[in-house]
Amino acid sequence: MDVLSERSSRVVSLVKYRRASARKAEGRFLVEGFNSVDAALSTGRVLSVLVRDSDSHKHVGLVDRVLEADIPLYWLSDKAADRLSETTTAPGVFAECTLVTTDLDDVLAGDPTLLVVAVEPREPGNVGTLTRCADAMGADAVLLLGDTVDPHNAKAVRASAGSIFHIPVVREVNVQRALEAVRRRGIVTLATTMDGELSLDDAASVLAGPHAWLFGNEAHGLPTELLAGADHRLSIPIRGRAESLNLAAASAICLYASARAQGS
Repeated sequence: MDVLSERSSRVVSLVKYRRASARKAEGRFLVEGFNSVDAALSTGRVLSVLVRDSDSHKHVGLVDRVLEADIPLYWLSDKAADRLSETTTAPGVFAECTLVTTDLDDVLAGDPTLLVVAVEPREPGNVGTLTRCADAMGADAVLLLGDTVDPHNAKAVRASAGSIFHIPVVREVNVQRALEAVRRRGIVTLATTMDGELSLDDAASVLAGPHAWLFGNEAHGLPTELLAGADHRLSIPIRGRAESLNLAAASAICLYASARAQGS
């Protein structure tokens, strides 16, 4: 059984996927950790799997699945695993996968009832967390609009804990065009603001129908025109002394309310 070193051509080529330009050019990206590799295998996105040789005993079940699916399997030296990993401690298992992003038209053709829309998110951890929350609450897709972080970024993938393979993810540079397409499908757009005219506590009737939550950039929130143009502006009741909520917390609260109203 051959074990790839950190200088092998395959390892060197996979390291290039740390760059968004290389991922886009090749149509591939690298995921690490059991949860991500397991989810990728379950959804048929895997092109090859790489396991640290010294950790082979930890991943017997996963290796069996890879072999049964006739997917190429490679063994890594410790140094090769460290070179591929973008974490402090390499997890020992990696998968080369096809990109997961899909077209907005395909998502809308499925008559979605709950969409999560992030406008120009820049923090990969937040994109991953938002994707994970959307998946958990039964949303139909995540839309990343404008100048956004790549959802295939390693930190975003790790934060999604495999959810990036479970829920459609759309990237669309033109924010207005995307939102117009959403509205043409009869999907109501909702935005959160401290002084919204509707409280989340009283929004069950709105949340019961098809809607899209708009979440803004972590630093600056939604642009004024998008906030004003939303069909409804909702406030999240804060009963303690906190002045506001971050993107991850706000999205979790809003999406739970949506899932509850829609009976998910």
